[in-house]
Amino acid sequence: MKFKILLALIFVNLMQAQKFSFPKTAVTDSLILEKQMPELAQQVINHLHSSQHKLKNNINFLDDFFRLQIAAKDYQKAINTLADYRNEYADHNMAGNKFLGYEVYSMAKLIEKERKIIFPDALQIAFNTKYESLPDQLTTRLGLILDGDVNNYKKTFRKALDKQKDKDNIDYVSALALCKSYINYKIYSGIKPQVMKLLALKDKAQYIIETKDLTLKNGSTLTITIVRKKANTSPLPVILTSNIYAGPFDEYFGKRAASYNYVGAVVNTHGKRNSNDVNNPFEHESQDLYEVIDWVYKQPWSNGKVGMIGGSYLGFSQWAAVKKLHPALKTIVPQVAVGIGIDYPAQNNIFMSYMLQWIRYVTNNKLTDDADFSNATKWDSINTAWYKSGRSFRALDSISGKPNKIFQRWLDHPGYDEYWQKMVPYKEDFSKINIPILTTTGYYDDDQIGALYYFKQHHQYNKNADHYLVIGPYNHGGAQSYGFTYVNETPIDPVARISIDDLAFSWFDYILKNGKKPELLKDKINFQVMNTNTWKHVSDLDKMHNSALKFYLKDRKDNSSVFNQPHQQNFTKQIVDLKDRDKKDTYYIISKKDSIKTTNSIYFESEVLDKDLIISGNLSGFFNLSINKKDFDTDTALYQIQPDGKSFLLSNHMVRVSYAKDNAVRQLLEPGKSVQIPIKNSIVISKKIEKGSKLLLLVGVNKNPRWQINYGTGKDVSDETLQDAGEPLEIKWYNDSYVEIPVYKD
Repeated sequence: MKFKILLALIFVNLMQAQKFSFPKTAVTDSLILEKQMPELAQQVINHLHSSQHKLKNNINFLDDFFRLQIAAKDYQKAINTLADYRNEYADHNMAGNKFLGYEVYSMAKLIEKERKIIFPDALQIAFNTKYESLPDQLTTRLGLILDGDVNNYKKTFRKALDKQKDKDNIDYVSALALCKSYINYKIYSGIKPQVMKLLALKDKAQYIIETKDLTLKNGSTLTITIVRKKANTSPLPVILTSNIYAGPFDEYFGKRAASYNYVGAVVNTHGKRNSNDVNNPFEHESQDLYEVIDWVYKQPWSNGKVGMIGGSYLGFSQWAAVKKLHPALKTIVPQVAVGIGIDYPAQNNIFMSYMLQWIRYVTNNKLTDDADFSNATKWDSINTAWYKSGRSFRALDSISGKPNKIFQRWLDHPGYDEYWQKMVPYKEDFSKINIPILTTTGYYDDDQIGALYYFKQHHQYNKNADHYLVIGPYNHGGAQSYGFTYVNETPIDPVARISIDDLAFSWFDYILKNGKKPELLKDKINFQVMNTNTWKHVSDLDKMHNSALKFYLKDRKDNSSVFNQPHQQNFTKQIVDLKDRDKKDTYYIISKKDSIKTTNSIYFESEVLDKDLIISGNLSGFFNLSINKKDFDTDTALYQIQPDGKSFLLSNHMVRVSYAKDNAVRQLLEPGKSVQIPIKNSIVISKKIEKGSKLLLLVGVNKNPRWQINYGTGKDVSDETLQDAGEPLEIKWYNDSYVEIPVYKD
């Protein structure tokens, strides 16, 4: 990491050394500005062409470069660059559409010049031409893509321009930022009003879109949006989504279903849009959705069959709906489903700071507070202020300046108790769920633990569960319809570049329209093995691997393998001062290319692997340890150190030790007494590890501003403060502890 930062700083410094001409009068005179911006953009382009850096095949480079070309008024080259981006880096479903506004603008400028017509007329021609070239499934996204935040773009541009006051030149980094912010503002302020009207006309011609308010038996009101294709005049199955993120996504989700020839129905949760009820996220879906489904299936445009789809919170909503299963609900497709009380707002019983940011996002108004949620600087500052203060985790909302009842209520339930259990199926409830289900998640999905929790519980309590899983190299967005081809700046295998939307609606065709079963679903578990360009198909999760390696906590001073059981028990001592808020980060230096942060961790490395190894599944095993306190939160990570000197995070695991054996009942440790802590609910991955790699295992203590800090007193962790830290935490990690690594052998 240090080397990455150093190289980046060197590159930035070299670029900043380059100065470009930009008169200070451009800051205050709009006519001069409009003349100077294309010239500045061209200077930056010329500099990039003449420099020796190797960024031209980088996704970020192309993302910058087409904007510079537009700013330089080289519209055809900008369109060509966008085509390169689409071919090499664009995600599958979007097909480059996230830049459609820039492409339509460039097309319009070319048409304006060639046909010698006014820009609004050229823009209409360009928009209609592009729209007609796209399939229905992609045009449904245009409302989200073209709805650029003009006010925010204006502020960003003004801020970048103001930095140039009283200066007659500008450095590379500032010039690039100015050009990008200029073109973002210029394009969206110039096209948004007109293209949104044009899109509305297209939607009106193709869809019937209705918004209604439903009154439930308890008097609550929910807003529902119904979308149907005008061409579909007969009753159809209804695809329902329960959406807390009220706003543009309501019409989008509805149009998406309609584009696949279903009726799309999107209901907003309590307190959203036209509802005046109290907004308590997660608490009402289980009760509300039975009535919503009952209303939906009785409508004249419904054929009596209902399916559900959605990701994250919208995935949770489907599990809430099947707690009391309505006969008309024939299938659900939960994607990256939040495991309420399992992986959010606490992961393995450790509450996350992010929960407050999210609560504000969905409760600050009747829609969503995007400005507050997206203000990363603000939230980083709040979390850091809390961390530095040493105040209790309960004080986080007060530190943010706005106490929050929901935040406090969630903290009152640190174990997986009845409060969480009543929101979704619990234990025997799963045995009554006899409808077909398709779950999707990813190796990089923030809610993978939740998605797999439901899958495992369903199969555990219902031996005949008709429940399929698709898991691959996808992140939280990628596994709920966006299917990116690059994740963490790493390309995924071509075979994994599937349309999650197409998969989901093929499933609906299979269940609701007697269609063909999706080809990918060859067995109950369908997983992509990274770095092999293959999918594998097995009947249960345990069959994702057929062997295992036990990685022991050995220091290898005697060159013995970490994969061999130690001959005699020993331990490695770790000391973490929970009071220290200024500790400098430490790193494991891999090579000049990379390093891994090891602050609050100790590490163990394997020998170099002499053959390829497929790691497939999730980490298990146990830690044999003793501490001088009653509790702490573990933080475990397994890395591959690749032959090229770069690291790759394979899996991680964190847990509140006192809840490791039972997430509902806290079992405090006895200071000084050794105890075995099971490793459960770690992140699943499937990847071929190349010969010549090493494995690096980090074990340690979770202590950072993104999570609660467990001071180990045994009190409610949310109430502990820095004054509870006492003496430093001492952990003895015994060498007969092991992390069991799942291995697949052909």
